[in-house]
Amino acid sequence: MDAIWTLTKKELAGFFDSLTGYIVIVAFLGFTGFFTWLYGSDIFIRKQADLVVFFSIAKWTLFFFIPAITMKLISEEKNTGTLELLLTKPINENQLVLGKFFAAFLLVAISLGLTLIYYISISFLGKVDHGAIISGYIGLLLFSAAYIGIGLFASSVSKNQIVAFLLALFIGIFFQIIFDILGNSLTGFVGKLFDFMSLSGHFDSISRGVWDTRDIIFFLSICILGIQLARENLALRK
Repeated sequence: MDAIWTLTKKELAGFFDSLTGYIVIVAFLGFTGFFTWLYGSDIFIRKQADLVVFFSIAKWTLFFFIPAITMKLISEEKNTGTLELLLTKPINENQLVLGKFFAAFLLVAISLGLTLIYYISISFLGKVDHGAIISGYIGLLLFSAAYIGIGLFASSVSKNQIVAFLLALFIGIFFQIIFDILGNSLTGFVGKLFDFMSLSGHFDSISRGVWDTRDIIFFLSICILGIQLARENLALRK
């Protein structure tokens, strides 16, 4: 655990040393804040003290932002040749991947933590369903963990960051859009299967305050699968 935590701190500091962390946080707050408070079906138009709009916008914002966060985590190490150096140190592939995963996850968690000001603000506007809002935030964290796993796998495939970004986005399109469309279009077992494969559907369920262990298991399964595939890619390279 010491090696994982050391690498996590190093990677998280690297996000802010390169301004990536600041850009991600400011952009995330800007997008979600604009649509939550100022544009479209914002809180003042809906006249409801909830964060339904925020969770809906955050889901799509993270869909694009997470591949941008993860694209360089492993591919940059490959491109600069530092991956081989890292793997010669007393650290294994599993620790390397987990350290990078937790760094990306903490960056997303920090971004979400700063939006708690939205939660505090709406509490002054009316009666708040605290359970639904807490569920929404937990859903976003699970949603993010799954996409970080996908992003790590994509970053382990290529030394080119753009390729890693596009691959993560391409895989995400299936889980975010295509499976959802197919699940709503098809009937029977096939329709239910595609509906179950939709990350968006599982998140929407949790964000409404409906807790089902299948949703949690699905998010964690995608996350663990992505981490494991990334680890296997590093092991093959070694």
